[in-house]
Amino acid sequence: MKTVLMVAEKPSLAQSIAKILSRGNMSSRKGLNGACSVHEYTGSFIGQSAHFKMTSVCGHVMTLDFIGKYNSWDKVDPAELFSKAPTEKKEANPKLTMVKFLQVEGRGCDCIVLWLDCDKEGENICFEVLDAVLPVMNKPRGTERTIYRAKFSSITDTDICNAMNHLGEPNRNEALSVDARQELDLRIGCAFTRFQTKYFQGKYGNLDSSLISFGPCQTPTLGFCVERHDKIQSFKPETYWVLQAKVNPEKESSLTLDWDRVRVFDREIAQMFLNITKTAKEAKVESVSKKEKVKQRPLALNTVEMLRVASAALGMGPQHAMQIAERLYTQGYISYPRTETTHYPENFDLKGCLRQQANNPYWADTVKALLSEGINRPRKGHDAGDHPPITPMRAATEAELGGDGWRLYEYITRHFIATVSADCKYLQTTISFSIGPERFTCIGKVVTSPGFTEIMSWHSIPLEESLPHCEKGDLFPVGEIKLLEKQTSPPDYLTEAELITLMEKHGIGTDASIPVHINNICQRNYVTVESGRRLKPTNLGIVLVHGYYKIDAELVLPTIRSAVEKQLNLIALGKANYHQVLEHTLDIFKRKFHYFVDSIAGMDELMEVSFSPLAATGKPLSRCGKCHRFMKYIQAKPSRLHCSHCDDTYSLPQNGTIKLYKELRCPLDDFELVLWSSGSRGKSYPLCPYCYNHPPFRDMKKGMGCNECTHPTCQHSLSMLGIGQCVECESGVLVLDSTSGPKWKMACNKCNVIVHFFENAHKVRVSPETCELCDAALVDVDFNKAKSPLPGDETQHSGCVFCDPVFQDLVELKHAAMRHPMHRGGQGKRQGRGRGKGRRPGGRLNPKKPKDKMAALAAYFV
Repeated sequence: MKTVLMVAEKPSLAQSIAKILSRGNMSSRKGLNGACSVHEYTGSFIGQSAHFKMTSVCGHVMTLDFIGKYNSWDKVDPAELFSKAPTEKKEANPKLTMVKFLQVEGRGCDCIVLWLDCDKEGENICFEVLDAVLPVMNKPRGTERTIYRAKFSSITDTDICNAMNHLGEPNRNEALSVDARQELDLRIGCAFTRFQTKYFQGKYGNLDSSLISFGPCQTPTLGFCVERHDKIQSFKPETYWVLQAKVNPEKESSLTLDWDRVRVFDREIAQMFLNITKTAKEAKVESVSKKEKVKQRPLALNTVEMLRVASAALGMGPQHAMQIAERLYTQGYISYPRTETTHYPENFDLKGCLRQQANNPYWADTVKALLSEGINRPRKGHDAGDHPPITPMRAATEAELGGDGWRLYEYITRHFIATVSADCKYLQTTISFSIGPERFTCIGKVVTSPGFTEIMSWHSIPLEESLPHCEKGDLFPVGEIKLLEKQTSPPDYLTEAELITLMEKHGIGTDASIPVHINNICQRNYVTVESGRRLKPTNLGIVLVHGYYKIDAELVLPTIRSAVEKQLNLIALGKANYHQVLEHTLDIFKRKFHYFVDSIAGMDELMEVSFSPLAATGKPLSRCGKCHRFMKYIQAKPSRLHCSHCDDTYSLPQNGTIKLYKELRCPLDDFELVLWSSGSRGKSYPLCPYCYNHPPFRDMKKGMGCNECTHPTCQHSLSMLGIGQCVECESGVLVLDSTSGPKWKMACNKCNVIVHFFENAHKVRVSPETCELCDAALVDVDFNKAKSPLPGDETQHSGCVFCDPVFQDLVELKHAAMRHPMHRGGQGKRQGRGRGKGRRPGGRLNPKKPKDKMAALAAYFV
């Protein structure tokens, strides 16, 4: 019996596919990574009996990154990232241990069936999975085939079974095109981003962005928004005049006519036309024409149109809409939501999809009428050769989906029903009048067959005032003629829907990546989303785009990226060489980067106008250890300290408050310490600004505070304030927060665990002595006599936080994020603080007695 491993892109997808193929007769278990389940069943595979194991990944298994030393912003010249810096594939999410999980499940399997999403990214993930499992699978006999690719567009019984019966092979070329895009975006984006971030954050203090990023797709996307902003700013309104006439076909009614000249920009000429027409008392009917017109039903729905409508009509951002669409797809409600196609294949079961909707109260009558009278073949759209248009595959209710999920599903369903409905037909009547020598017109529309507008009511023909019955030569009295003064108005800021249209037109991004690029420019503070989901560029966004235009317009214009996208598509089609495209494109951008660096003064001139220099920003906070003058604290992200005398800038921890720490100084460099705090309920710790940026010891990394410093004698260091191993994480140490009294606490220096203890104690000190049982540091506690919880009116006690029975009721764990194996039964190794006995912080120790060393905490934890 063969063993067949099958891999889908998401856990929910794997479960749905396995349920269909096994007809519900399967067993399920959790995989070793805890995130992915394995569904097992027996059946037939290529004419042989087989044992199937269906599991999944969680998106990409691997991600591309530079090797270790090239990830340092300080030690590497960004120019080296174009060619010298080697890249490597790393696990996209190391915590999931996805490679190990796949190898455990793939070991001893004979065949693999890849059920990854059927797009270029899915093909790329196919080969990531194969790289992991092929080395541990059974070797094929002779030319026996072992790798299969399933192609499907929806999670329905028909589509899944059909995919299983027509297995193909993964497409290496499409996977290579994704590899090329990843490497180009990594090298180009990182080089420009690192250079301009370091350059401008080192000069300006109120730059309100922690990362000044550049992206080959992101930057042209921002360029569209700034281009519209520039048009608005440079717009000069012009005054124009319109002649408006009203006639009275009957005594009680009037009809407003449109001037055939539309408008004039000269006041005197407009006044002349008014004077001429005012002499006429009657309007003469010159012609009456009636014409039957058709408003076509929509083309089948593709991704870009769905995102446009979601933003413009449903008020959802593109990325949010895409996430909802993916959830609806994995749950089997709609077909695959990433498609460029607007044309249904001839064999697509349109009636079957329509029948699914026959019982929904919102559109049941329309659907039943279509099924009985016969559906209309959808209009012929564009066939991109990827997936069918987005289609509802299963009936749903508002209660099932709720909120935004229902709103998007409802739109997709209404759009589908509209594509198989009739066109909307209406009769348009046009009456042409003459008042003196001037011509005027009025138009009326009457719907003769509503067609698809019954289901998409927002497309219906608006009700207009009915036109009078008249014939050529009829005369009507003129009720009023007047001159209206108006002004031309500027365009509005781009909506997300308009931006999506521009990106598609110019080939910026793909249907899958467009939402990501729009989300990036919002998150990086280059644009803000205003009412009506309009995108208004910030000062930073405007200055960046203007700077790119000033130095090298091709960095922001869509032309060069569009050309790159075409080359990537040629790789996918097997018509271009992967290495040649990569080398040629990187060479172009490397030249552009060097010119950009040489010409950065041009962008800097624009920055000077909008942002304040570091020396003029922030407020004095702590003294520099070099010149002993006050450094300024700059709160704008990224918050940092700047010494204007030494012209040095020091990074600080983000997302918290910074204040001076008792004017105490670091014994190593004489810099005044500052205290970082995440709030009264969170963590706080002191840090030396210099040590934080320039680690003084070999075992310290950049970005460590005093609670991780291994200085042997400094009163603020881990060595002096560390108590014991964190009850949660493997590497953390619980450190006394000496500023937290009277609500004393210790906090892990790695994770978010906080332990509250000894409330209202007068003083808490870490003793040089250690616990005999667990090797944690003992704690000396002094209480006020009036508030002492100690037995026998005692005010002082020394003991182990974890083991001392007197302290057990005075300790409470907070912010525990996950269970730790040591709390499942009180057995296992413990970690001490590592003081005395020459142990490093966090070193493992064996218990000396079979007793739970963390009993005091475990009671709260479990």
